[in-house]
Amino acid sequence: MRRSAMRVISRNDLFLLFGLTIALFAMVSQPLGDILDYARAIDEDSGLELVPGLVILAVVFMFHQFRKRHESRALALTSAAEVRQATARAAEMERLVNFGRGLGESLDHASIGTVAAEHLPTLAEGRGAWAFVLSGTAWRPLAVVADRSVAECEIAARHALGDAVAGAAVPSDVCFPMVVGGQPVGVIGVASHPPVTEHERIVLSAAAALLGGALKNAELFEVVHENSVRDALTGCFNRQHALEVIDAELRRARRSKLPLALIMFDLDHFKEVNDRYGHLCGDEVLSAVGQRMKTVLRGSDLKCRWGGEEFLVLLPDTDPPGAERVAEILRHDLEEHPVKWHVADIHVADISVTASFGLTLIVPGETDATAIITRADAALYRAKEAGRNRVCVADGRQITG
Repeated sequence: MRRSAMRVISRNDLFLLFGLTIALFAMVSQPLGDILDYARAIDEDSGLELVPGLVILAVVFMFHQFRKRHESRALALTSAAEVRQATARAAEMERLVNFGRGLGESLDHASIGTVAAEHLPTLAEGRGAWAFVLSGTAWRPLAVVADRSVAECEIAARHALGDAVAGAAVPSDVCFPMVVGGQPVGVIGVASHPPVTEHERIVLSAAAALLGGALKNAELFEVVHENSVRDALTGCFNRQHALEVIDAELRRARRSKLPLALIMFDLDHFKEVNDRYGHLCGDEVLSAVGQRMKTVLRGSDLKCRWGGEEFLVLLPDTDPPGAERVAEILRHDLEEHPVKWHVADIHVADISVTASFGLTLIVPGETDATAIITRADAALYRAKEAGRNRVCVADGRQITG
């Protein structure tokens, strides 16, 4: 009951009641009446209109107080709105900072996609959101947290960069291109309902700039990493990286009990190529061997330039007959593809390429990479001693020759 009364009579109404109480007191107060009689007497003696003037002054004072009170209330409301707006802006800035921090800790596309999937919905104020990446001419999804299919998101992304899809309905999502160095790297999209405000567009544009920069950095990091682990001449992995991969594959094979094999081969009479045609021709031969390895071997096979004209191949999930077959196919392929050597656009010679191969099969549970490589190397030298251009197995068998 008391709370209901407080709702009917507010704090401002109490002031009005206080004024009414004073007025009632004045109406029944004899002294106030005497004062008014005295004021009228002064009016009659001096010819002044004192009472009307006092009334006017009282009215003006009350109006002035009312306006001051109204202005104070408006100022308080404005200040409260500014505080709320500043709080909202601070929260938006915090979300952007957290997004940027997460991207700064991500060095590959997979981790960047995880960060984008986590933060984009909050940056979009709860709307559905997605991000697509452009690699060359191919589009691929980075993060999709929206009531959209991947195909619809791609259509919207392509349309945002002016690459319309004929006959396809374009979703109404609001898109924000990611541009780095004047080149588009992708698009962020958010649902158009509720309508995106101008300030939200600014925030999402900043998010697109952060995400685009992170994607470009990841691409550069990948290039630098690839250059650090690959031989520039042949495109094969270098020795240090190959040892790391071999150790990892040995651990995996021990857990899975799957077969594993290793091949080492050395180009025959390679010194004669350098002596006769020069080192540039020798480099051309090594480069051609790297290309033939990529053509013949699987993507999952480790291809390594071990040193000089010596190469190493690790064959995961490959049984003994399969490993022997791969070694023989590679040996035969190198023999059938001589390297054409040109000087000043003039064809000089067809350089015949043959190689001697050593093959070892890895027993499940083996962990000593050095011992495995030593076995393959010993088989390789037996192949050379037996006349070159052949495959020998570490158990003493010779497959060709």
